[in-house]
Amino acid sequence: MTVPSDRYANDESDGPTAAFPAGAFDSSGFTAAESVDTRSGPDARPADQWHGSLDFGLFVLRVALGGLMIAHGLQKFGLLDGPGINGFAQVLTSMGFTGPTTLLAWVTALAEVGGGALLVLGLFTPLGAAAVLGVLSNAVYSKFDSGFFAATGGFEFDLFLALAAFAVLFTGSGRIAIDKNTPWRRRPWPFGLAALVLSAAASAAVILLCR
Repeated sequence: MTVPSDRYANDESDGPTAAFPAGAFDSSGFTAAESVDTRSGPDARPADQWHGSLDFGLFVLRVALGGLMIAHGLQKFGLLDGPGINGFAQVLTSMGFTGPTTLLAWVTALAEVGGGALLVLGLFTPLGAAAVLGVLSNAVYSKFDSGFFAATGGFEFDLFLALAAFAVLFTGSGRIAIDKNTPWRRRPWPFGLAALVLSAAASAAVILLCR
């Protein structure tokens, strides 16, 4: 069967098309997820557009979690009716920590205040969430033998906050944040995973060296 020679004369499949515009593919040949919107007409919208309810929800989550951690950290510095560094060092000793508890108290307080502040601001959010998650992971581990419920001294509340920090690692800060134009806000998965590894390593080091 003979194919007419002019059948593909006007074929422009090697160039940009309406379905796949210029720049739609990266160097690997795969479509870049944020560069192509498969919708058309009035429903079409640019990638990375403002999502009011989602971004506001992430903002509330960050501020609530970060604010709570800042408050607990300030208590360790002796503010807000807290025990101060020396008092918290004694608490750590009673929880089974045998290492340099005064140094550990300083590190914990700084991680809570610093990590909480980063979460509230939405600045270097993966690092802030990792710092908070590291502290809370050790709190859960230390209270594990006391059971689950907070009323009996268990780890219920610490676990809830730890899961919130874990979630922020992989959702990113949202657009109501200083991080709004950063790679780790647009693609939180790889940065969240790296921060999770860092947090887990720090928690494991504290457990192995200070208990």
